Order: sequence, then structure tokens, then C-alpha cells
Amino acid sequence: MSNLLKATLLLGCLLWQSMGLASDTGWLTSPQNDHAKVRLQADRSDPQQTRILLEVELESGWKTYWHSPGEGGIAPQILWHKPVTELQWRWPVPRHFEVAGLSTQGYQKSVSFPISLRYPKDQPLEGILRLSTCSNVCILTDYPFRLDADGAVPAGFDFAYAKGMSTLPQPLPADIRVSLGYQHNQLQLLAERAEGWQNPALFIDALEGAEFGKPALEVQGTRLIARVPVSDGWQGDAPDIRGSQLGLLLGSDEQAWQTEVPIGEALSLPGQRQSLLWLLGAALLGGLILNLMPCVLPVLALKLGSVLQQQHRQQTEVRKQFLAASAGILASFWLLAAMSSLLRATQGAVGWGIQFQSVGFIGFMVVVTALFCANLLGLFEIRLPSTLSTRLATSGGNGLGGHFLQGSFATLLATPCSAPFLGTAVAFALAAPLAELWLIFTALGIGMSLPWLLVAALPRLALWLPKPGRWMSRLRLLLGLLMLGSSLWLISLLGNHLGGVTSGWLMAALLLLLLAGIIWRYGIRGFTLALSLSALVGGAWLLGGAFTVQGSGSLDRVAWQPLSEQAISQALADKKRVFVDVTADWCVTCKANKYNVLLRDEVQDALSAPDVVALRGDWSRPNDAIAAFLRKRDAAAVPFNQIYGPGLPAGETLSPLLDKADLLTLLRRAASSQGDGESPHFEGENK
Repeated sequence: MSNLLKATLLLGCLLWQSMGLASDTGWLTSPQNDHAKVRLQADRSDPQQTRILLEVELESGWKTYWHSPGEGGIAPQILWHKPVTELQWRWPVPRHFEVAGLSTQGYQKSVSFPISLRYPKDQPLEGILRLSTCSNVCILTDYPFRLDADGAVPAGFDFAYAKGMSTLPQPLPADIRVSLGYQHNQLQLLAERAEGWQNPALFIDALEGAEFGKPALEVQGTRLIARVPVSDGWQGDAPDIRGSQLGLLLGSDEQAWQTEVPIGEALSLPGQRQSLLWLLGAALLGGLILNLMPCVLPVLALKLGSVLQQQHRQQTEVRKQFLAASAGILASFWLLAAMSSLLRATQGAVGWGIQFQSVGFIGFMVVVTALFCANLLGLFEIRLPSTLSTRLATSGGNGLGGHFLQGSFATLLATPCSAPFLGTAVAFALAAPLAELWLIFTALGIGMSLPWLLVAALPRLALWLPKPGRWMSRLRLLLGLLMLGSSLWLISLLGNHLGGVTSGWLMAALLLLLLAGIIWRYGIRGFTLALSLSALVGGAWLLGGAFTVQGSGSLDRVAWQPLSEQAISQALADKKRVFVDVTADWCVTCKANKYNVLLRDEVQDALSAPDVVALRGDWSRPNDAIAAFLRKRDAAAVPFNQIYGPGLPAGETLSPLLDKADLLTLLRRAASSQGDGESPHFEGENK
């Protein structure tokens, strides 16, 4: 028994002696901080390199920091008593933390830092570990330490060091493509990985003069998109960091990679995705609002006219007619979805109303509206052979095919109009997977069909209309004039492709044909009608010309400049405000904005101010630069209006239907980064 006791005591002494001689500080604590303890171990067996493992244990709720702490905190550091060379402090993959609205990067519970350096083997390793630990409060603690020169390698050191190395990020593989861009106060990242991204993470190295906030991450298929707010650290504007090299750490599940990427110009990022349910609601509402657009009103009037013409109106017939028209609307939206899918597959430009950039489509619509006009004027009263144009011309009859085509025609005439909510839904649909694209376009069709479906559900609404009588001939004439106006407007759009002289001759030819048809159909009575029609068209033409050359807000005095990203950047660099107007001749909403808002004296004065740069993009014809500009801003329709300035460096988009007061208020807000909104250039605002 005594021999066993002696052996145990001897073994204990040997173990104590080996621990005392090992290069191990043991767990160090501080009376000023009972929430953390640290330990340093070293392997000094290689004369060319000393390996150190720094271990940190933290109580629950406490954390320390990565080498780039983020918006707050201090990274751990060692203050060496003697100079060291070739120091490599390796940092495991951190986590994001939010403290008092600040975004930080660091570690919880426990972390091990593998360190390597060159240090004279015959001298002890001495220094002070300075560690910042935070919970609701932060404590900066110093831990003096000493590792003897002749200490042995601690037991298990190689395993612990290798385990610490396994927590480090790996170099970025070649199959992951990363791009960085910068626009005012925002860093943008686009990373593509064939395997996709699961639970992605992004950590950013510090950059002198700039402070990065919490990244907003979004995964779209194989792409990781990040938008990171940037400031100067004092709630001011960040410096221009384009051209700088930035260190990044990207993570996906348990994998992490680090790299350095140059920061370039702003990227064309797809928009941040709303929930699909929200977007379906926006599509329904946007489609419903389309019925109030001036493009659709002639067809709605035509539809009511077709109901009024029936001598014996029955609920069943009315219901069938409006259901057929609703089916036409839905079918047309599905056709638009098919066109968008095809264009996207062939890398073509997609957007709402871009078919009006095609001379063939405009010509087709001229023929359709002219035939509708001729039908309403009574030039076609019988059903002709079954070609598309004659079906359109006779759509006022009782055949359900005609009502189906009326719904389709309403949809085609709606596409030059951009209603609130519609642009958001279409922009999402055009960038979404094909299944969601078709779902959004279906919701748009249902939304536009709602008034028609309401009459189908309650046919009495149509039966309350007055009985046919002599007044119907006057109503038909009015509807015919409305349709004639649509046809003449469509011919004017051909001026962008065929020239103004040619489009003018086409207008004259259409009017002459209609007048000749009226005289041929009605004889002397038709001659009187033709003279009245000529007087009405001529009077409207003269009235329109007078409206555009005189009166308040009729002349455009703004010095518009061509739209470009460079022009916006230059204006912001010069501390100027920017008003962006993307328009098109075929866009009816654009015309309404122009005459109702942009040509008003107050707006003209504001846009002509010395510190305002007015930029205009014309999308009447295909233009890749303007299509890319809209796509970058998650827009798919015109009008598109945006305001930038010192107070709105990231830009703010206005409603498709401009409001004068909102425009002037937003332009005033853009004038000052302090938000005072005062500008000496708004003398006419309260006129």
C-alpha cells in the first residue's frame, strides 16, 4: 500500500512539473471583469515560427469582436513587450450582433484564435492581451501574460490548434463570382454560386473613412444580393469608395470564404422582393385602376353602347356578354405574359406597353380602331366574313365572339397607361420565375375584369340603363368620335417611325375615307353629318393647338438634358438636385402628367432653378440604355419620375400619376441634407 501511495505521489509530481514547464498561461482572469477568461498556449519547437493559440471563454450574453468590429467595439489585440515579426492573427468566422441599433461582428461563448509569429526562441513571450467584451455594457480588460522560453509544448496543443484552424474561412473558389458596386451611401454586392446560398452571411473588412452597417441580404436562385449602408461613422455622407479594394467574408451554411474585391460603379441589381401575396394584391388593384385610365374609357363606352342597342335585354344575355368580355381581358393578359416570357428567353427588353414601340403593332391598332369607329358610325351593319378585322368591326352585335374581342381590345388600349401599383407588380413579374410571372399577369387581368365581372354577377346593373331610342344615334356618334380620336392618336405615334409628314397624310386619308363612307351610306343626310364631323375634328384640332401654345403652364421652359447614370452622379457630386423624367409618346399617363403637372408654372420655375438638373429619357422607340436604367430601378413602365439631391442621395420615386404638391415638396426635401427643406428657388410654389 505504501508503494502504491509513493508511485501516485511521484506521478503527480511529474505531471505538476510538466505543467509548470509547459508554454501555457493557464486560464487568466481579471478582478475588473468576471465575465471572461483567457488562456494562451504556445509551441516554440520550430525556431522559424512560433505558434500560439489564444482561447477566450465568455459568459452567456457576452461577446467579443472580429478584426473589423463593425459600427462599434474594439478587436482583441496583444501589446508585445518586445517587437515581433511576421505576425499572423487568424480570425474564425464571426457572427452579426445588434446592440442599441448598431451592427457589430464578433463572437459569443467561446472562440480560439490561431496565431503565428517569429520571435527569438531564447526569450520569453511577454505582453498584454487587451480584450473588449460587451453585453449591455462594454468592458476593456488587460490580461498580462508570460510564456517561458524553455516551456514544453502543452499536451493536446496540435489538436487544439488544428481545431482552431478548421474554423477559419477558406479562399474564395473560382466558381463563385463576386462583384461590388457603390452608389451614394450604399455598397452593393452580387455573388453567384451554382449550388445556391443557404443561410447566407456577409462580413466586411474595415475601410478607412467609411463605416458599414448591417447588410440586407436576399437570395434569388443562384445569386446572393446584398445592400449595405455606408456612412462616415458620424452620421454623415460616406466618402466615394469606388476603386478601393475591400476584404469580404461570405458564408453559406457551414462553409465560409474570404476574398478581396475592387469596388466599382453601381450595380444593376434586381429589386428587393415583396411577398407574393402582397404583390398579387397590388396586381389586382393595379388592374382595377386601369379601368379609370383614359385609354380604356372608349372601350367601356363601346361596351355600354352594345348593351343599349339591344331591344330585349335579358339578364342571361347580359351576363354572358360581360363574362365573354372578361374572358377576352384575361386571354389578352395571358398573351402579354407569353410575349414577356418569350422576350425574356431571347434576352429582349420587356416592359409594360413596349409593344407600342413597334410600328407593326401601332399600324394594327390603327386599323382596329378605325374599323370600330366605322362600325359606330353605322358604316358596317352586317356581319362580314370571319377575318379578325371584320369581327372587330362587327363586335357590337350579339355574338359572344365580338364581346370577347371587346375585352381583348380594352386590354390592348390599356397598355399605354401606367396606373399606381401596376408598375410594381409588372416589374416583379418580369424578374420572377415564369410561374410567378404568369400568376401576376393573371391577377392583373382579374383586377381589370372586376367591373365587368360585377355586371356579370349583377346583370340588373346593365338593365337599369335607359331603353333604346332616337337618342342612341347621337350616342353612337359620340362613341364614334371617341374611337376616331384614339385612331388619330395612334397614327400620330407612327410619326416616330415614318415621319411627321407621312403620319399627317395618313390622318387625312383616314378622315377622307370616313367622310366618303358617311356620304355614301347616308346620302344628303350623311353630307350634313360629314360636315358636322369635319367641324368637330377641326375644332378639336384648333382647340388642342391653342391649348398647347398659350395659357398658363403651356410652354416647356425647362432645359432638359439627356438621361444617364453619369449625369446623376455628376449632379450629386456638385451638390445639385436631379429630376428624372422617363416618358414616351405612346404613354397616355405621361401626357396627362405633362399637361396637368410638368407644364404648370410653379413646376416649371422649380425645375428651372440653378441647382436643379432636369434629365429626360424618351422611350418612344426601343432604347437599351433607358431599358437598363429602368430595370436597375425595378421599373417596367413609364412614366417614371425620380428625384435626387443632397437630401435624397439614394433617390426617391414618385407616383406614376404625378401630383404637383408632392413633386414640389419632394424637390424641396432634396435640397438639403439637413432636411431643412429651404430653397430660394420656389417663389412660385404657392401661386
